[in-house]
Amino acid sequence: MDKHKKNISFIAISTVIGFMIAIQFQTVKEPVERDTRDLWQLREALLQEKELQSELVSEIRSIEEKLLAYDSKQKQSKEQALIDTIEELKIEAGLTEVQVPGLKLKIDPILEEIQIGAPVSKEVSPELLKRLLNELNMYDAMYISVDGQRIINTTVIRDINNETKIDGHALTSLPIEVRVGVESIETAEKLYNRIKASKATEEFFTENLKLIISEPTPEVTIPAYDNPIRIRYIESLKANEGGNT
Repeated sequence: MDKHKKNISFIAISTVIGFMIAIQFQTVKEPVERDTRDLWQLREALLQEKELQSELVSEIRSIEEKLLAYDSKQKQSKEQALIDTIEELKIEAGLTEVQVPGLKLKIDPILEEIQIGAPVSKEVSPELLKRLLNELNMYDAMYISVDGQRIINTTVIRDINNETKIDGHALTSLPIEVRVGVESIETAEKLYNRIKASKATEEFFTENLKLIISEPTPEVTIPAYDNPIRIRYIESLKANEGGNT
């Protein structure tokens, strides 16, 4: 009976970890474009890649520490260790609501354009929204929601019948609120300064939109992802295929 329980625990943990790996490494694909960056821009891109590499190494170490902690907990209480691991993975996958330090951004039409009779943007394009999200992620954003929709690694943002949709949710009107959660209030302040100094506001301005960035706050609520998550290329092992634990 104990052997059977061990196999079940191993299968459950393997399935959850496999699910996390599957969604962790999916990225938003951008069209291939000719690289016209100058030397300084290339150096900046190289620095960003090095920072990303450092973050990935840190994440790998964190996962290794979790595995060691799980092994330690398993010896004390296998059931509680499995519950704790699943809860941690659900948080990382975006399946739970979180309340963390962060800031809010608001996408609004430019009122000045209304006064002079120029065309007014009624929605934000998928390309512009994806550029903003990529920039936020580059600046250490951990949790993001747009118009109440949680953004995770498998989120699809695209134009359907001239409407920008996030996993089927249509962004039909402005303003649109973007919530960003980070690890600490210090990180929130750094994110605030970086996004203020970036070209994001200029990019929105060129489409007759303005990006309003609020001051960092100790607590911002990011809703849970509430759509079904489709997992491909993953199959659960049978009890006799998982090996002995």
